[in-house]
Amino acid sequence: MVAFVFPGQGSQAVGMGQDLYAAFPAARAVFDAVDDALGQKLSALMFAGDIQELTRTQNVQPAIMAVGIAVVRALESETGKGIAELCHVAAGHSLGEYTALCAAGAMDVAAAARLLRARGLAMAQAAEQNPGGMAVVLGLSLDQAREAARAASAVGEICVVANDNAPGQVVLSGHPSAIARAAELCRSLGAKRALALNVSGAFHSELMQPAADAFCPALTQAKLHAPRVPVVSNVTAAEETDVGKIKGLLATQMTSPVRWTESVQFMMRRGVKKYVECGHGSVMKSMISRIDPSADIVCLSDAQSVAAYLAK
Repeated sequence: MVAFVFPGQGSQAVGMGQDLYAAFPAARAVFDAVDDALGQKLSALMFAGDIQELTRTQNVQPAIMAVGIAVVRALESETGKGIAELCHVAAGHSLGEYTALCAAGAMDVAAAARLLRARGLAMAQAAEQNPGGMAVVLGLSLDQAREAARAASAVGEICVVANDNAPGQVVLSGHPSAIARAAELCRSLGAKRALALNVSGAFHSELMQPAADAFCPALTQAKLHAPRVPVVSNVTAAEETDVGKIKGLLATQMTSPVRWTESVQFMMRRGVKKYVECGHGSVMKSMISRIDPSADIVCLSDAQSVAAYLAK
């Protein structure tokens, strides 16, 4: 079985998607549709813009989605096959779940772009309202990281596990002082590294509740359809196909941890042997290979890698 997987924030770079735009008309249509939906030449920012402007969460979220969908549309166009013929299940990390849903036909590109713009703006505003941070912890178990986060929390200050990315790779989120205490505790427990991340907020924690509240109206009004292939939810680490439940989980996702290790383990139990990472970079390959060392993982991030995959 084959899974299509899609990255989240952190995979961006200036120039991403540009050769896809040039090589595949179906990919070009994706970038044009995103530009039209947002009323902004986001593609110009992606291809030759300023990295700081691109990295602003309201820009980077639809941008990363656009590259992932451009890869999928190129595959569909060049093979003449639909998504259900190309893969059996889809999943994405944080915002990547929206890309997975779009790839699976649950929403069109314009709707995904508008939702991710609204999501990014809500997250940015929540980060200003509730300042926070995140830290990556390497070399500890999930239980050890959870215990450090719990011990570092105090009255009025929280620290929680935000991402369970892979065995030995956990991301914490919360108030900056609590994050600093947790990082120190993790180092005392034997963590190889416990480093603050250069992010603007405490994502996937309760500090994002204002973002979830602000984003819900856009999510409620969005037109979603049953996906053509099951999409694994970050919140449940299981495949979901009911539109109403998917909308509720997308709202919950903003304040809940990304259960990526469990998501990949779920796909393993479903019989997935091959993962196709659609989007810039190879972040997903790094995580999946630590969860399932036997997995066959292909990264499709540019025109050359897509052409090589099509030639097989």
